[in-house]
Parts: sequence; structure tokens; C-alpha cells
Amino acid sequence: MGFFKNQFSNVVEWEEFRDDMIFWKWRNREIKKGSKLVIRSGQDAIFINNGKIEGIFEDEGVYNIDSDIIPFLSTLKGFKFGFNSGMRVEVLFVNTKEFTVRWGTQNPVLIPTPQLPGGMPIRANGTFNFKVNDYVTLIDRIAGIKESYLVEDVKIRISSVLDQLLMKWISREGKDMFNLQANASDIARGIREDLDMEVMDNGMTITGFQVMSFNYPKEIQDMITKTASHEMIGNLQKYQQVSMTDGIASGKVKGGGAASDMAGMMMGMNMANEMMKNMNQNQGQNNQNQSQQSPAAKEQSAPAASSTSEGNKKPNFCPNCGAKNEGANFCPNCGHKLG
Repeated sequence: MGFFKNQFSNVVEWEEFRDDMIFWKWRNREIKKGSKLVIRSGQDAIFINNGKIEGIFEDEGVYNIDSDIIPFLSTLKGFKFGFNSGMRVEVLFVNTKEFTVRWGTQNPVLIPTPQLPGGMPIRANGTFNFKVNDYVTLIDRIAGIKESYLVEDVKIRISSVLDQLLMKWISREGKDMFNLQANASDIARGIREDLDMEVMDNGMTITGFQVMSFNYPKEIQDMITKTASHEMIGNLQKYQQVSMTDGIASGKVKGGGAASDMAGMMMGMNMANEMMKNMNQNQGQNNQNQSQQSPAAKEQSAPAASSTSEGNKKPNFCPNCGAKNEGANFCPNCGHKLG
């Protein structure tokens, strides 16, 4: 007799335990006399009969079903094990730990801005935490029809509404990137409360929601960085010169090749253009000074020019600076005495 009873014995335990599994159901088997229940750390065992909770066992350990479990079940206290029959009951094992999940926006969220009619796109990322807190609701809404439930299932549901909640709280608390970073804690608090309402009807609660960063999409950030670098340098010509110099200094543009020859030619042309520009500016300044000469100086130079004889004719060009001379005693450009 004892031999057959041992053959009927089995162990009720979470056989497919995973860290990312929220619950797992032991079902479709009879619990025999002499069976044992194994509850590990971080697990609760819920006995269910005909969809109704019979008992919840939370302390880890190994228990005898017939002596340690059945006497505490609500409607099965009088159950007697027969030789050939057992008790058909479902046992739902629940992972009691707090889960941490990373999230990120599926699509860019648009911030209203006058410069862009459609809004400035931004992305955000962070983490959220949740745990099971209502076994009755969990069984009614999910465990009654599913054999197991994963963290990924919760993440999919959260992701489906997260972008909308981000839009709601970003438009309320942040008008630009600076304000978004400054108000990140308020935005996270508001989103956590809204998400808690979303998962409450599944027997779970959001215990935390964190925003790690707000950022622009890569193509927008590249444009911002490039524009900022142009503004810092001042103009495109200087930007090209600095970029070329940095390229040669870093070894990206090396001597002896076409790239180096082109770089040298471009730098030479830029230097020549700067020299010509400076020379033109100096010549223009000299002409302006000459045109602004006082009337008295012009009157003094006129008689001298008319009284000169053919023998004392002044040179046509100043031997000192080369400026053209109109018969004056002194060069109007540099003041050198003539004749």
C-alpha cells in the first residue's frame, strides 16, 4: 500500500521559473496524498479551485499538502484523499519582486516651437518599476486565461500609451529642452500616476518612473551642433580655415597626396585673398586722406607750382613712396621734399 501511495506523490513547485516571469500556473494535475509544496524566496503560492482563491501562502519553505496546506484552505478543509483519487486544484505562483524596465519613446515627441510649425522633435528614455499588488484582480483579468505572464507583456502595454503621456506632460511642463531637463522630476511624477491607472485594472501598480534624459534625434542634434560651431567661429571662411588646419594637425590631411596639395592650394589662395584685401584697404585709406587735405595746404601749393621754372621742374613721381606729383614742393602722400 505504501509503495502505491509513494507512486501517487508529487511536488507542487514553480518548474519554469524565470526572473522576467510575473506568474506561472501549475494546473491540469491532481495533488495526491503525501505531495509537497515548495515555495522559494520571492514567490507566493495561491491555491485556486473553480476560479476562486482557496488560500495564499507567502512564506518560503517545503510544506506537506495534506497536513500543512489543506487544513488552511477555505472550502477544502474537509477534503479526504482517497487511494485512487486526488485533489484537482490549480496553484498560481506569483513573483513578488519589484520589476525594473527600461523604456524609450517609440517615435519622437513634438515640442511646440514658433520656428517649426510641426514642432521640434525630441526623444526621451528612462526606467519604470512595477509589482503585483492585487491577486484577486490579477486572476480575474489575466491569470484566469493565461498560463504565464512576462515583464515584456507589461512593457508592451506601457509603451502603447507612453508617447501620449509624454506629449501630455511635456507640453504642460516643458517649453524647450532646458525646461524639460529642469522639470524632469515633475514630468516623471505625473506620468507615474497616469501609468498606475493604466495597470491598476490588471492587479499591478507602478512603484516608480524615472526620466533619464531628453534629447534630440541624431539628425537634429547634428544640425544644432554644426550651427553652433559656425556661430562660435564667426563666419564660414574662418570655419573652413580652422577645419583645414585641424585636419593637417591631426594627420587626417597628410603631405604628399592630392588631399594635401588641395589643402595647401586652398590655404594659399585664402592667404593671398587676405593680403589683397588688406592692400586694397590701405590704398583706399591713403586716397581718402589725400582727398581730405585742407584748402590752405592746396592754396600754398598752387603758387609754388605756378612759380616754378622749367629748370626747377618737380619730378612727376615721389622718389620716396612713388606717389604721383602735381608739381608740389612736398609729396602729398608721405611729405618728402621734392626738387
